[in-house]
Amino acid sequence: MTETDKPQPARQRVPAGIWALGFVSMLMDISSEMIHALLPVYMVAVLGTSMMTVGIIEGVAEATAAIVKVFSGALSDWLGRRKILAVIGYGLAAITKPVFPMAASIGWLIGARFVDRIGKGIRGAPRDALVADLAPAELRGTSFGLRQSLDTIGAFTGPLLAIFLMWLTADHFQTVFWIAVIPAFLSVGVLLVAVKEPRPAPVHRHIRMPLHRDELRRLGPRYWRVVMIAACFTLARFSEAFLILRAQSIGLPLTMVPLVLVIMSFAYSLSAYPIGWLSDRVNRITLLALGLAVLFVADLVLAFTSGLAGLGVGVALWGLHMGCTQGLLATLVADTAPAELRGTAFGMFNLVTGIALLAASILAGALWDITGPQGTFLAGAGFTMLTLTGLLAYRHRLGRPATPDC
Repeated sequence: MTETDKPQPARQRVPAGIWALGFVSMLMDISSEMIHALLPVYMVAVLGTSMMTVGIIEGVAEATAAIVKVFSGALSDWLGRRKILAVIGYGLAAITKPVFPMAASIGWLIGARFVDRIGKGIRGAPRDALVADLAPAELRGTSFGLRQSLDTIGAFTGPLLAIFLMWLTADHFQTVFWIAVIPAFLSVGVLLVAVKEPRPAPVHRHIRMPLHRDELRRLGPRYWRVVMIAACFTLARFSEAFLILRAQSIGLPLTMVPLVLVIMSFAYSLSAYPIGWLSDRVNRITLLALGLAVLFVADLVLAFTSGLAGLGVGVALWGLHMGCTQGLLATLVADTAPAELRGTAFGMFNLVTGIALLAASILAGALWDITGPQGTFLAGAGFTMLTLTGLLAYRHRLGRPATPDC
């Protein structure tokens, strides 16, 4: 066998467009996490909001994104085009970033967070459908894992920059927020130049009304089982804002609070690609169950720890569970949905999980105000065990190998 005949590693066979989408996500995450790593503390310590208000803001923001994803995903199926909607979504997120440093009250921050999440909602389902369109069926898990890994590199680079800039500027929030504007606009530039959308396969049906009940029925029972399991799983995990607040409750200095997201995202980025690669070779449901078990342990550690070492372990385990689950759930959606309805499938998936995240974040905030952090994380552990039980019950119905596009 010659050098050119040797099979390439999976990462070298992943299409260039998926790499580009990964870098788009990475740059936008650098921008977003520079802001979001500081935002909960800024709202509580500077603007004087309550923990429950933080939970409501985070839940409403993510639920807004989930609702918009339904319509943007369906629209991408109707148009037969994904990239234009991704550009609009990333562009909207970029132009709202300057509002954060200029906001003078909690109302402005809520508005900026709300509009930013609308941008996320517009781009989310079409982008995930575009990954599925670009990825070969045998590399679907690898492709989603790679994009997720690059995304989370941005998620820990952003907080690291926030830590450095907070130190450099003597805790001047607005300066950090202004610098965060730059990578957001670079993200849009990479998307415009480097991502080429494939033409729809001629055998696919033209979808006239993607959200019609007949089309939703075509998604099939396996897809809806994936959505049900994902919704239960989302109830078990709430906004990462509560990891930041947990660090603050233990006594982590203000300047170092973003380190929580650095540790979480670093563990996430290290695990997402290997888990995606492995999911193309072993049963995906087994890996998903492993991720839930890791979340259960993370919740227990975060509930009972009283020191920074325990906090670091709990946060790292939280990131590891994300790497074991988020790319897999997206891959399962792509596996079970018809190719011509992928946008709608990702949209409905994100709507249901977004509603669950809203409920989880509000519940977490209320429990925190009533019982403190321990009650919040113990409740998360309880929901995790319920989800794991349901997942194992449906294992044989969900764990079939990925189906090729037809």
